[in-house]
Amino acid sequence: MPFYISRMQTEPTIAELQPNQNILIEFEKFYNKSPKIIFHFLMWFVFSALLFLNYYIELKLSVFEGLILTLRNAVNNMVVFYIFFYLLVPKIFLLKRKTSIILLILSIPILVYIWMIVNHFMYVFYYHLGYEINVPVYKDIIKKNGSISLIEAIPFKAVIGNAVLVIFTMLPFFFVKILLEIIKIYNRTTELQQQKLEVEIQNINIEKDFLKSQLNPHFLFNTLNNLYGLSVKKDDLAPEVILNLSDIMSYTLYESNAEKVALEKEIDFIKNYFELEKMRYPKDKNILLEISGEDEISGLYIAPLMTFTFIENAFKYGLKSSQNQFIKQEIEIKNNTFYFILENDIDKTEIKKEFGGIGLENIKKRLQLLYPNQHILNIKTLENSFRVELKINL
Repeated sequence: MPFYISRMQTEPTIAELQPNQNILIEFEKFYNKSPKIIFHFLMWFVFSALLFLNYYIELKLSVFEGLILTLRNAVNNMVVFYIFFYLLVPKIFLLKRKTSIILLILSIPILVYIWMIVNHFMYVFYYHLGYEINVPVYKDIIKKNGSISLIEAIPFKAVIGNAVLVIFTMLPFFFVKILLEIIKIYNRTTELQQQKLEVEIQNINIEKDFLKSQLNPHFLFNTLNNLYGLSVKKDDLAPEVILNLSDIMSYTLYESNAEKVALEKEIDFIKNYFELEKMRYPKDKNILLEISGEDEISGLYIAPLMTFTFIENAFKYGLKSSQNQFIKQEIEIKNNTFYFILENDIDKTEIKKEFGGIGLENIKKRLQLLYPNQHILNIKTLENSFRVELKINL
């Protein structure tokens, strides 16, 4: 069953307005698409290479001595780095802001202790392997540190003395990681701003398309023609039809501009629209609207016109099959959840046509942006009918 296809105006996005952002966005995409382990390996390799050259050239250590001290330092820093950024930070930032700041400050001495513990075990490992440094500045450093106990290696005074060394050693890695996180946050903020702009544009265009569909001459002609017939017959339904039409026009002109409207008003709009559309068909037509849970509707809000495309298309393409013509609309409000089920017959000659287009895409985007992880939408083309199932947690 084909969907109503609306036209969306082309608007510049934030990315188009600020082309310089593309560099950061492309970098993050490249970083995320490539194996991160490669970037981490390169970071540690560059650090280790520079440290080794310092040992070898500046301090005159042998290649072997420079390698074992470089490895010791790299292992110390890697353990502290990954414990902090991949174990502590994710859990700390789940807490309240003040608590997070306090825990981050308290984590500094903990990280120093961890660095010193790992450093001690590296020396113990080298000591048992029989390694030693013979250069005067580091002479017998492995024996001095590897032959003592862990308690002797991490006294409180040593923590204070090594704090500056640990912080200074870890600064380059923290800087790189924080820089990457800043880029990620910046891109996420830009993306959210762009999504907000897009949803505003979509809402404006949906409103325009809706008003066009409701106020076009064909719709008004059908409604006024039916109203004229009732007036000629002096039918008591004429005032009710006028009121329904007035309510629909008022809702589309004044209420649909808001991001959220009272669910009661949205339900009233659906009722009024159904009543006006039913006037076009004989009374024996199988057009059914069932609404349950209206006693739970108070205080609930929903994005306006979220389901209108489905309802409009049900009347536009339904009631045309050679047999079993029907439109069945069910709405239930239960436990702050909006359940929407709409099914109508379809002409078998129309089944092969693709449904979708911008109208359906707009609905999906609005649901994703306004109700992320709070909705379920299922659209099914069955053998003889078309069915829409929508659930929104309000």
